Amino acid sequence: MKTPLLEVNNLRVYFNAGGRPARAVDGVSISISRGETAALVGESGCGKSVTALALARLAPSPPAVIAGGSIRFESRDVLLMSDAELRRLRGARIAYVFQEPGVSLNPVFRVGWQIAEALHLHRPGTPVRDEVIRLLRLVGLPDPERARQAYPHELSGGMQQRVMIAMALACRPSLLVADEPTTALDVTIQAQIMELLVSLQNELGMAMLLITHNLGLVAGAARRVYVMYAGRIVESGPTEQVLAHPRHPYTQGLLEAVPRLEGAAAGLKGIEGSVPDASRLPPGCRFHPRCMQCRDICRAQEPELAETGQGQSARCWLAEKG
Repeated sequence: MKTPLLEVNNLRVYFNAGGRPARAVDGVSISISRGETAALVGESGCGKSVTALALARLAPSPPAVIAGGSIRFESRDVLLMSDAELRRLRGARIAYVFQEPGVSLNPVFRVGWQIAEALHLHRPGTPVRDEVIRLLRLVGLPDPERARQAYPHELSGGMQQRVMIAMALACRPSLLVADEPTTALDVTIQAQIMELLVSLQNELGMAMLLITHNLGLVAGAARRVYVMYAGRIVESGPTEQVLAHPRHPYTQGLLEAVPRLEGAAAGLKGIEGSVPDASRLPPGCRFHPRCMQCRDICRAQEPELAETGQGQSARCWLAEKG
């Protein structure tokens, strides 16, 4: 078997470890091959973004503490890298696109300068002006020269997100982490950004980790999906298999919350309650207080992430029993 590009094994990231630890990421394992797109799905507060930041050790420490596990990228242990090695990793090998470009972009610098900064750091000797224009054209901006000289506030939300993608691609990364890249955009622009990401991923051959709360977004983009809840992976498998035959009640609830054209008059279904506090997790299955299929064993004992067939796994007593 080929060595995965990224292999995360039993990763644990805690906050305020001196007192009552908030277990934001608690035993997460994911694997992404070169050129593959995987999705990490779950509600806000499930630990998705902390997982993403931990890949390049970007979670501020303190208060974040990597309490266990391993992160291997391009066959190297990220947790053993020096500060100089991490600077070469961030942006150059692992790049990020965040959910609110208006916050991520510096309002006092022109767009072209911000993209050029990455080129100066990681690709010295590159003809900067020509490369910036090429990148802006690559992400579909109609007038890249004008966009290069613009300040962020002079661009629309969709254009700002395209600039963020151009900045992420500037150093030709092996892995692009897209953390809720469409959340702040309207539905039409969301579709355009997703089409752009998939197109660029196929064209450039990079791997992509798509982080979202919406399972509907991953159907046409990801080969494999990991469903996260309260710091744990509760279901994983090939995207088509998970979407067609979800085995965990949480995954089923997320799918029922996806808007559909048919049956719209009946309204959307939601999952009652909210994600538990990471420092006060319930005993047993962490989803049981919100689960309509809860049994006594669910309240008393947490299930393991177990194979359910067809390359699919689920952390649920009912799924294990089939």
